[in-house]
Parts: sequence; structure tokens; C-alpha cells
Amino acid sequence: MIGLTSNVVPGSAEECLIFKHLQAKLPVQFRTVFPDRTAPRTVVVVPSLSIDQDVIAKIAGAHHYEERMLGMLMLLRLPRTRLIYLTSQPIPEAIIDYYLHLLQGVPAQHARNRLTLLSCFDGSPRPLTAKLLERPRLMARLRDAIGDPAAAHIAAYVVSGLERSLAVRLGIPIYGCDPALQKFGSKSGGRQIMREAGVPMPDGIEDLTDETGIAAGLAALKSRDPGLRRAVVKLNDGFSGEGNALFRFDGAPTGSALDAWIAARLPQLAFEARGMTWDTYLGKAREMGAIVEAFVAGEEKRSPSVQFRIDPFGEIEYVSTHDQVLGGPGGQVYLGCAFPADEAYRLAIQTEGAKVARLLAGRGVLGRFGVDFVSVREGNVWRNYGIEINLRKGGTTHPFLMLQFLTGGRYDPASGLFRTPPGQPRFYYASDNLESPRYRGLTPADLVDIAVLNGLHYDGTTQEGVVFHLIGALSEFGKLGVVCVGSSPDRALALYRRTVDILDREQDGAA
Repeated sequence: MIGLTSNVVPGSAEECLIFKHLQAKLPVQFRTVFPDRTAPRTVVVVPSLSIDQDVIAKIAGAHHYEERMLGMLMLLRLPRTRLIYLTSQPIPEAIIDYYLHLLQGVPAQHARNRLTLLSCFDGSPRPLTAKLLERPRLMARLRDAIGDPAAAHIAAYVVSGLERSLAVRLGIPIYGCDPALQKFGSKSGGRQIMREAGVPMPDGIEDLTDETGIAAGLAALKSRDPGLRRAVVKLNDGFSGEGNALFRFDGAPTGSALDAWIAARLPQLAFEARGMTWDTYLGKAREMGAIVEAFVAGEEKRSPSVQFRIDPFGEIEYVSTHDQVLGGPGGQVYLGCAFPADEAYRLAIQTEGAKVARLLAGRGVLGRFGVDFVSVREGNVWRNYGIEINLRKGGTTHPFLMLQFLTGGRYDPASGLFRTPPGQPRFYYASDNLESPRYRGLTPADLVDIAVLNGLHYDGTTQEGVVFHLIGALSEFGKLGVVCVGSSPDRALALYRRTVDILDREQDGAA
């Protein structure tokens, strides 16, 4: 038996009502279970990439991004916490062992006994949650592993209709945003929220659904700013910049000829996603909608972001700020981040982001989310422009969680710094895209061996060092993630560069 809710139609009014009742139970857990480190609880980690699969498919080793939430294993430092981690494909035990040995004060075996790994044994390019819902026997084992549903919740990468169905089938809430509110995290919805909050934004037009609308939007931007040289087209539900495309106005005519000129050049958009074509992109725009936005230019430009969490009582927690490291053909694809954002603007974007947070809290948004900015220096002043809201965990989430779990420290909103329990500041440089063809063929065991031989590890005594993630993508794709924690920004960056140098040297030597 899967349970009384197994026959509820996905997306139906009945399912939405049941989900609402389940979510109403979360405040009780938050008040009684969450603050007590010895309280029994079960956390079901669902790292499903339940977002557009065609865009995800353009990312090398995308299915291994399910490993990015393995930092949640650090919750096993709580002595009576059980954790269930779900994946499409089994995770090698060597990777699990690597994380468990990062735990301080808890024997690895004690933690391992409280960890349940469940896999669909399905590598197809579909969301993990969809695969889970198709497997009644796996769902039954999952329900059995949860134990008391009154002390259990789901921690998901993103909450789509699939995760809502999973919560209803399991009878436990999700610490995350109701799918009915995900519109506020789309490119169009995000701009509308930021406009209402009074956050400065680049000029733009939302809710475009076809070729004609995109061309007319670009023409409107150019007409409003004749000096505009570039604009960005963004798919509403794009991921990590992969749904963005750059349009150039070089040689654009004026007057009535502008619209036809733009329409003729739309198929030559410079897409950020590898292998993207105009026909595919247009199909996605028709399906999910799009925006056009003026490209913010500047000799000195940064891409910072600020993260918040809204708890089950609607209270807002300031989580972190980051300077995002971007790459790709047009410099719009997320590669990594540095924590915290530059002191010249981190408190300013925190203030602007808080305006958004208050609006979202009033609309019932729950869980972690981020607000991305573009910051341009004009003389001695930084101008910060909001560009999007991400109502999900993002590329900056897992590095910060690792810092928090490993050090036991806290973020100080007044300074924008993270401090360890003795009050020492800590910084990090993190990447999801430490990638090289020469790394292909390296197994998890090889990586651990290289790390041990060269001292690439996190030292709990100094509270500095290196932690790897995305380890499963290494052998096939030559791709790896890394978080380098240091006592200063320069120290963190130096650790990252040393890590790259060592990996390159070890592989060159092996070859």
C-alpha cells in the first residue's frame, strides 16, 4: 500500500488542498523539532532538477547536479537525525564516505547508520521526482524509512508540481515554496515583484510569448534608448543563465525599418546554452514565456546576489551575499561564487533584496531564495540593478551550507560577514565548474588520494581548507565542484588556485 493519497490526481484541487494542510503542520515542527538538536527527526532530501529539461540537457554532467545537496549529510551531526537521500543513480560509497568524514564529533559509522540512500537506478534525462512517483515499491520503502511523519519534512532543490505530488503521497510537508507561487520566481514575475518593491532594474519588457513579441520588445527598448547597443532575451524559467541569449543592435536602422531589421536577425541570437538553436529557443519561449532586458554595460561590472530564507512563521532571515563568477559566450552562465560580496555594495543589495523578501513573505513564499543583481561602478558609486528572483536553492546554497555546517558559525547581517563561534571571519571561493578534459578518467578514489597526498582537505582545527562536490561527474565529464574556505578572501582564492594547480600537475604527471 502506498497510502490513502496515492490515487489523488496530480495537480488537482484535491491534491492542492491536501498539500496546504500538510504545509500547515510545518510551523509546529519549526517550533518544537528544529531548535532541539537532540530531537528525533527525518529529513528527506530530494535534489531533483524539476525544471526545464531541454535547458538542463545543455549542461555537461547535469544529472550529477543531484549530488550538490550532499552537504545536507552534515545534518547527521545532530545525534538523533535520520536523513534519506534520493537519487536517480546510486552514489558510490567512496563519495558518501568522503562527506561523512567531514563530520566532527560524530563517528562516521554512527552517522552512516542514520543515513538511508535510495536510488531509482534510472539515468534517463527526466526529473528525479518524476522517476520516484513512477515506482510504487520504491515509494513504499521510502515511506517505511520515514518513520514518524509528524517529525519529518522534505528538503528539495526546487518545489514544482512533482514535489507537491511527492509530499502528498508521503504525507509530509516541504520546507519550500508552494508551486502555486513559483510564478514570482520566473523572469517576468520577478521583474514585476521588484518593480512593486521599488528595486531599480534595467529597462525591460515581460510576458513575451512569441517571435513577434520578442522583436517588438527589442524594438521598444532601442526606441527608448537610441544609444543601446545590446539587449538580453531570457526564457522565463531559464536556469543558471542557460536560458539567456544576447542581441546586438550594431548597424540597426532608425524609424519604421527597425522592427523588420530586428525580426530578421532574431535567429542569429547569441545563445548562452551550448548547442541551442533558434527553433528550439523559440519553442521554449512559446511554452514558458520570455522577457527582453537592456544589457547593463560598464567598465567595472559585477554580478552579486543576496540570499534570504522565509521561515514557516513568515519571518525573514538574512542568509548571505555573493559575487557570482559568470562565464559562457556572453558572460551570463553561472560558474561559481565568492562569499561574501564586495563590501562596497553587499549591504546595499541586502537592503534592496529585503524589500523583495518582505513582499514575498506577504504572499506566502516559504524557504530559501535569492535575488540577483548587476552592479556597475560610476565614479565612486556602485549602481545596483535587480535582474531576477530564484525561488529555489541555487548555486550559492550548497557552498554556504557547507561553511555553516563545518564551522558552526553564523552570518552577521550588520556587517555582511560570516563569523565562527570564536568570532573569526571566514570567506570562501566556490565553483561548480572546475572542468578540464585532462581530469577525465579520475575516479572518486583517485581524487581522495590526490587530496590526501597534497593536503587538499578541510582542517577543523584551523577551520580552513578545501571541500569537493560533484565528484560523480569527474571521471566521465572531467568536471568537479569545490569550496575553498579561508580566513580572508585572498586566502580562499589562493586555496582555489592551488587546488587547480595540484589537479593539473597530478594529471600531467600521471599522463
